[in-house]
Amino acid sequence: MNAKNLACPIDTEQLVLDGKQLRCINGHTFDLARQGYVNLLPVQHKRSKHPGDSKEMVMARQRFLDTGVYAPLAELLSDLLHKAIAGLQHASCLDAGCGEGYYLAHVLSALRAKKTDATMNLIGLDISKEAIIGAAKRHKEVSWVVGTNRQPPLLPASVDIILCVFGFHSFQGFNKILPVGGKLILVEPGPDHLQQLRQATYAQLYKTELSKLDEAFARGFKLVDEQVLRFNTPPLTSETLKDLLLMTPHFFRATQQGRETVAKLDNVSLTVDVVFRTLEKTADDNLLKPLSPSVV
Repeated sequence: MNAKNLACPIDTEQLVLDGKQLRCINGHTFDLARQGYVNLLPVQHKRSKHPGDSKEMVMARQRFLDTGVYAPLAELLSDLLHKAIAGLQHASCLDAGCGEGYYLAHVLSALRAKKTDATMNLIGLDISKEAIIGAAKRHKEVSWVVGTNRQPPLLPASVDIILCVFGFHSFQGFNKILPVGGKLILVEPGPDHLQQLRQATYAQLYKTELSKLDEAFARGFKLVDEQVLRFNTPPLTSETLKDLLLMTPHFFRATQQGRETVAKLDNVSLTVDVVFRTLEKTADDNLLKPLSPSVV
């Protein structure tokens, strides 16, 4: 566990590694699992008994991502991170909603290849224990943590860059751990993302809408870059398509008929349409005017 900026989820004090435990000044302790991760998600922060992705979803995502279909996404993400850390001697990067660790593992490999001057503190955070168990198998150099984006267990202003790839973003939680000048890279589906899969899943196809950034702007963020990545995948097998459906929210939104329709698909090329938005924190939100009820 290399991260030095983890915070106790109970009292927010700094956690220090003591043997095979993380301990805060008030005596709260958290054991390192044998796989190398730590669970910093207390019961009071859970909204269900087993929050986040199930083991089946994690395995489906791992099988799909390991095909390399989404490699262009990981490459652009790595380029954006490399740009964001330019000029820094030491950089702390959090993958908020890291899943089973594919993107952060790719980022680490890419930064090594680019021989960046900055020393990196990489942290993967996910609310799913099953996802973090899978992530811990990818890279031992990354600090893998079970936790929530709403209340990320990190010290205030201790993270330079946050990555949020198809994840739940909490601008309130992110704001607390970013310093002024810190970057937040959001990766989200564009209007035509996976349209062939969605067309088979739903009776009526709607364009995917980007999440609004009103709350981020109200909390002192500004949009500094936006890029669109769009390409067609090679023909995908029936098994790969089923894995893709299982790893997305569409699996739970689909009717039984929709799932059966997808199960019959084979040798289908999909449109990948993804938007990368980089935000920079320009001010602390406690110095700004109070947020309106519509954005809290």
